[in-house]
Amino acid sequence: MTILLTMLALAKTLDLETRLLIVDDDPGIRELTAGFLSAHGYIVDTAADGTTMRRALATENYALVVLDVMMPGEDGLTILRSLDRATSPAVIILSVIGEEVDRIVGLEMGADDYVAKPANPRELLARIRSVLRRKESGTPTSVRPGAREYLRFAGWRLDAVGRQLLDPENVVINLSDGEFRLLIAFVEHPRRVLTRDQLLEISRGMNAEQFDRAIDVQVSRLRRKLLRDGDESELVRTVRNEGYMFTADVERR
Repeated sequence: MTILLTMLALAKTLDLETRLLIVDDDPGIRELTAGFLSAHGYIVDTAADGTTMRRALATENYALVVLDVMMPGEDGLTILRSLDRATSPAVIILSVIGEEVDRIVGLEMGADDYVAKPANPRELLARIRSVLRRKESGTPTSVRPGAREYLRFAGWRLDAVGRQLLDPENVVINLSDGEFRLLIAFVEHPRRVLTRDQLLEISRGMNAEQFDRAIDVQVSRLRRKLLRDGDESELVRTVRNEGYMFTADVERR
């Protein structure tokens, strides 16, 4: 009896009743991802395209779909657009590193999260667990149009999904891709010294070697854009022999 109760408790811990669907045209990725997630206690089905996916959704009750964006024929964003987000499972989209437009459009269309390809299996597992926890608790998991969440600091507002930075006078500040990625890295790690290597790791969605060579230039440009007339404080401060620090407190709302 004790062994049986232990097995039942373990089954509950592993979420054996939670069913996931992996949608990817690459059979190798489908197999590897499904095997990894199955080993962590999930029931996992796979689909190679939108047609197979819809057939699966009609016959099974899925908690979450992992959906690749870049597929021949009907791509992932087209499939996502066709779903009824009020009744469909949670969706995590996969897109090649650097395809920023895919990420933004996917989140705007109701995806619950985004993971860059090639996806680290442990990161994907962590994102799945996070989305499912939020779903179970009733916390909204995606950004709703017209209800954007801003990262706010020192009177500034950063819309991470829309890639828009507004200064304290509500003026839109144009940022290059490198400047935007740097700012995201800073506001997600406020009041912490970040080395060049850490900034490179956090911002690696762009070409790593090119970014590494130009990181000090990018920081300098970003710092100038964050400096307002009459403002003597620097939001990005150089820490000698260590790196850079974002000096403002940051809140999400």
